[in-house]
Amino acid sequence: MNELQNFKLLGITLAIGLLIGLERGWHTRDKGEGMRIAGLRTYGLFALLGGLWGVLAMQTDILLMGFAFLSLTLVLLIAYSKSLNKFEDYSITSMVASLITFTLGALTVFGHTMLTSATAVVITLLLGFKPLLHGWLNKLEQYELEATLKLLLISVVMLPILPDRSFDPWDTINPYHIWCMVVLIAGISYLGYFAIKIVGNRHGPVLTGILGGLVSSTAVTLNLARLSKTYPGMQNGLSAGILTACATMFVRTLVLVSIINPILFVTLFPALAVMSMVTYFLAFLLWQTMREFQGTEEVKLENPFQLAMAIKFGVFLAIILLLSKLLKIYFGDMGAYFIAVASGIADVDPITLSMSQLSKEGLAPSVAAQAILIAVSVNSGLKSIIALVIGDKALGLRVGLTLACAVVAGLLIA
Repeated sequence: MNELQNFKLLGITLAIGLLIGLERGWHTRDKGEGMRIAGLRTYGLFALLGGLWGVLAMQTDILLMGFAFLSLTLVLLIAYSKSLNKFEDYSITSMVASLITFTLGALTVFGHTMLTSATAVVITLLLGFKPLLHGWLNKLEQYELEATLKLLLISVVMLPILPDRSFDPWDTINPYHIWCMVVLIAGISYLGYFAIKIVGNRHGPVLTGILGGLVSSTAVTLNLARLSKTYPGMQNGLSAGILTACATMFVRTLVLVSIINPILFVTLFPALAVMSMVTYFLAFLLWQTMREFQGTEEVKLENPFQLAMAIKFGVFLAIILLLSKLLKIYFGDMGAYFIAVASGIADVDPITLSMSQLSKEGLAPSVAAQAILIAVSVNSGLKSIIALVIGDKALGLRVGLTLACAVVAGLLIA
């Protein structure tokens, strides 16, 4: 490696150190000179120290890097122990950041410039987001932490070990493919849950409906319909919230189809796009006439992830896949439509996923698209009934008529 290249790499090393030091220095800016272990300049020196030792190690022995790292660790431990006597600050974040800065400096001169530059940016963001991350952690419930770990369990641990082959004579039940769909649904619901938890009802029922539709438009319909009897003057706003959740369900269906089978997405797009646009538009008109929402109740959604529910969904999806295949064999297209009606009463996701998968295995895209539209239509009708029975009559009529218009328009396009 020539001298010019060394200067270039050491320049990048210094920039990495100064970037991390900028955040650390800003964080401790209120402390006087000599009252902090390391600041802007020191982090730049840490990175340069790692880079220079890296150059030296390449010229002599790579084991020198281990010696240098241990030496720096010892110095930092001594400085940290001395600071404890003065300030009783037990945080080791700055010490760990110092060691990482040294390591990034060394890795840079070994040629990993893209890796170290990206890592430095991520580390700086992580250090700077301390108040935000701690705020989220303080708000995190025990069951939400467990849900996060369980979601990682089914996606990172369980999914890779499942066999990627079919176990039935009809070549339908593939554990890996089915569990991929379970993870997909769980992930979307998980993100939607935390989105609505962060937003709450501070911005009104409409935004709540948009985010809640990612989790469960039926749950949003139940909750907002119930609130219509508590806040009788808010029918327009609550109706708009329910309708935005239903419109988001149409969009969510399109997203799922596009992930599983892009060809089927092209077939379904005109009808579902019309359904969503009509529903969003009429919801917008209702939102324009709503009064400011003064309710204090939050929309209650289920646990962001339950392992038992994921297993049940996987079993239900496998049954829908198998029944769809068998009914198609013995009853033709009518079999797919029959199972679509039954599935639409319970949940749109299983029939959406199963038809998307089966259309890749020989089922005509037109039949799969019609089955999904039937399920979506039945589910929309069910939510109209829920709004009418659970909620105020005026709200039920607004929701029912809007969804009827949207479904009819979509089916006409189809």
